[in-house]
Amino acid sequence: MRWFWRSVKLLVALLFLYQIWLFAHVCWWIKFNPSSSAFMDTRLEIMQDRNPNAELRQKWVRYSKISDNMKRALIAAEDARFVDHVGFDWEGIQKAYEKDLRKGKIVAGGSTISQQLAKNLFLSTRRTPWRKLQETVITLMLEAVMDKQRIFEIYLNVIEWGNGVFGVEAAARHYYHENASQLTAEQAAKLAAMVPNPRYYDHHREAPGLLRKTDIILERMNYVEIP
Repeated sequence: MRWFWRSVKLLVALLFLYQIWLFAHVCWWIKFNPSSSAFMDTRLEIMQDRNPNAELRQKWVRYSKISDNMKRALIAAEDARFVDHVGFDWEGIQKAYEKDLRKGKIVAGGSTISQQLAKNLFLSTRRTPWRKLQETVITLMLEAVMDKQRIFEIYLNVIEWGNGVFGVEAAARHYYHENASQLTAEQAAKLAAMVPNPRYYDHHREAPGLLRKTDIILERMNYVEIP
């Protein structure tokens, strides 16, 4: 029994140290840009299993150098209440839960931009109760030490936008041969519509569902606030 409690204490200590390690990274990224993310590392590993010479496409770009069209489109598509909530959109979560109940399976996540960033930076793609709990903790860390603009800037630069394509600058060049600062409202809305399934849409750029989502996002863009 004594060994059991020692093991429990050791496990708790390790979990505590891991949270400190995570928080230290979050604090460092207030001023310094992440060089990679857990999702980027995972995708690169998968790509290099098929082709050892494969590389990711990503180029960091400052928040001020990103088109406001892109900022509005992503908020309209992913998290309309981003500037107002503190990491969690409870109304969105409730709607997603009700939709999942109607469908009998998970079809809507209700995750905010802050939650998506937490997951992208640190966590695996596997859906587990532990991952969701850790995502919640990291989201609270991000919201506690970063302002909304910094959270959004990192998000825009690390999310996946195609096969090996990460961040808005690489996406703008990959799809439109433009810089992120030059994206039009229509281009930005289409990029935002790709975010839930970017690798599929990379190969199906004129899919009817994608075009419908693009039109919906365009209509919503004028009604959202950006940080």
